[in-house]
Amino acid sequence: MSKSFYVTTPLYYVNDRPHIGSAYTTLIADMVAMYHRMKGDDVFFLTGTDEHGQKVQQAAEKNGISPQEHCDMYATRFRELWSYFNLSFDDFIRTTEPRHENVVTHVLQKLFDEGEIYKDTYEGWYSVADELFITEKDYEEGKYRDVRKISETNYYFKMSKYQDRLIAYINEHPDFIKPENRKNEILGFLKQPLKDLCISRPKERLSWGIELPFDKDYVTYVWFDALLNYVTAPGYLKDDEHFNKTWPAVHLIGKDILTTHCVYWPTMLMAAGIPLPQTIFAHGWWTAEGQKMSKSLGNFIDLETIQSHCDNVGKDVYRYFMAKEGPLFSDSDFSKERFYQTYNTDLANDFGNLVNRIFKLIKKYYDGKIPVPGEMGDDEKAMENTSKACEAKVMELLDDLNINAIASEVIGYVTSINKYLEKTEPWKLAKTDLESTKTVLYTALASLRFSASLLYPLLPEKMTEFFSMLNNGDTAGTMMAWDGLKSGMELGEMKALFPRFDMKKLESM
Repeated sequence: MSKSFYVTTPLYYVNDRPHIGSAYTTLIADMVAMYHRMKGDDVFFLTGTDEHGQKVQQAAEKNGISPQEHCDMYATRFRELWSYFNLSFDDFIRTTEPRHENVVTHVLQKLFDEGEIYKDTYEGWYSVADELFITEKDYEEGKYRDVRKISETNYYFKMSKYQDRLIAYINEHPDFIKPENRKNEILGFLKQPLKDLCISRPKERLSWGIELPFDKDYVTYVWFDALLNYVTAPGYLKDDEHFNKTWPAVHLIGKDILTTHCVYWPTMLMAAGIPLPQTIFAHGWWTAEGQKMSKSLGNFIDLETIQSHCDNVGKDVYRYFMAKEGPLFSDSDFSKERFYQTYNTDLANDFGNLVNRIFKLIKKYYDGKIPVPGEMGDDEKAMENTSKACEAKVMELLDDLNINAIASEVIGYVTSINKYLEKTEPWKLAKTDLESTKTVLYTALASLRFSASLLYPLLPEKMTEFFSMLNNGDTAGTMMAWDGLKSGMELGEMKALFPRFDMKKLESM
């Protein structure tokens, strides 16, 4: 029976171009969505752009354009990157859209009418760069940039009212915040008294935002605005049937926005009477060549750098590397050596070598037609049984959003196919026993076909090419049983899916 599954990326702030961090989160979300579609789930995958706030207004003024023109330009850049990777999102939401502004206005008015929002004057430190009021301790520790002291009257959400309820919810729902270290970080944060949240900015200081419905002199604080996109997109207030079927969501985010998503967001939902998300998964950061990424250090991995690697070995390879080596649970390092070595080891040596071996032998000894197997021996039965265990493990890991382990699990099965061939040596066996060789090659190809189906969300273009070469009537993107390979079908033209990369080229890159 199919289930609804709703997965989101954060909305990317339109003050910078897409980079390895935004690409990583979105690619992982795409893979998770694709695995759930393979399971038969009714998937809704959301991404988009966060377009209000002081930094947007300042950037637009600096470039002599309107804030909306600035947003349109950057939203297009994100769309172009997602199109480049052929991502399968169902909706791309922008916080400047009327459908979103309507939801924000409704929630603000509801909370104001119910006494959850009040007006007060604040005196203290404010980070312009982060658009955030900060504590004296934060100021002394120098955690924030462009900090100034201000005295300002604003509207506040009674976030502190929900502190104990939030702590109880986190403790009672172990899958709410993942991984475990992020949950512990939030519980540690909540040991200190939770302050109320300033949810407005006076128009005299900031005009680019959603106007408060109960005070025309103010606009909404960017985080209170942006977070509500997650309920706007599936149809909150507009399509109750779709919203109730789709919500709650699984949010994939970076650890830098952990507090906003795991404290601000759930307390807002509690106040509004909306169920909380299913899971908030906060991954780590990419480093580059062992160092924190920085434009000043010259090691920042931007769109051009990503595309240069894709030009060398294909977009799918970049996607696979993100899956297998990415920072789901802790920070992870990107280096050219690691990227191309992973490609050579997992894809060129393992998967690509298997295709070459199996296809050539079938074409040589069986006129390119998939042979009819004889009786399966212990080794063949083991390959089939291991495939079932592999599929079960992948589905278990999917529940934990552990794409790292899924990639390792499936490529581990691919490695076992190579070991099976090394043991059975069909290139030797064919010279004396063509009947037994049929069983060996069928087993190897059935195992490869099965592994390709599980690799599809990680390597969709390459695995689609493989299924075309296999010419077995398969539809890429569906779960394939090990014993579903059809005998007698003629293989298509063999192509080099993963040509080995010459590591000496790195010296000139």
